[in-house]
Amino acid sequence: MKKTLSKPVLLLASLFCTVAIAQAQETPAPVTPPAPELTVLPPPAAWEPPPLEPFTATYQALYKGKEAGDATMRVTHTGGDQWRVDMQVVGRKGFASVLGLNLEQSTVFEKQGTTYVPLSQATVRKGLFLGKKVTGTYDWKAGTAQWLGDLKKERTQPIPLQPGDQSALLINLAIMRDARPGQQMHYRYVDVGRVRQHDYQAAPETENVQVGELTYNALRVYRTNGGNDETILWIANGVPTPVRILQREDGQDRIDLRLIEYQGV
Repeated sequence: MKKTLSKPVLLLASLFCTVAIAQAQETPAPVTPPAPELTVLPPPAAWEPPPLEPFTATYQALYKGKEAGDATMRVTHTGGDQWRVDMQVVGRKGFASVLGLNLEQSTVFEKQGTTYVPLSQATVRKGLFLGKKVTGTYDWKAGTAQWLGDLKKERTQPIPLQPGDQSALLINLAIMRDARPGQQMHYRYVDVGRVRQHDYQAAPETENVQVGELTYNALRVYRTNGGNDETILWIANGVPTPVRILQREDGQDRIDLRLIEYQGV
């Protein structure tokens, strides 16, 4: 089902008060009116992480506040317990080189209960005069992951795997699954021949965030151990993908992905 974003509808609550008038024998006596009856708004909906379901999401990509390209994230059920997540980013002329755009990434993974287990990963970077391609395999029986292709030699060496290891794309899906107000999240990033610890913190409460013409009541999730490189995601109830993904360097906005629309099956 296609869900196209439109301007939110404002709900107006009306207040009414009634005045009763009592009369004496000859002279009316004023009576204090009762307190007005206020419309009680329902409390915010409980936080409900989205289930893992196929979808296609389209983002507007900005670089330092300027429109620079488009991005598409897609989750596909390939059969049984196997799934695939893809991200394609296409930069407009003049921005592709500075953004590292014209990039395609994918991860094939298995859903084991509530756990996402990566099986293979691929990255293709396209350029005017050259292209780079890297493929990796998570061999859980051997207990190692290894990448081959256009990489430095030291990044083609086998990496010992640990339970819960995630690719870059799987971390996005894991955050959608795990985030709760006030929740801390810890992931071991194993991707393209590198190992890093990624720690995230969810804000204690949701906040209003503007994305295009829409305002979402969204939960802000931010990486706590990225140093000068910040990553912030905003996720909203009922939306299977982040409504906004912001990368900052030295306190300045750098790459900003803002959701335009998404289609679910």
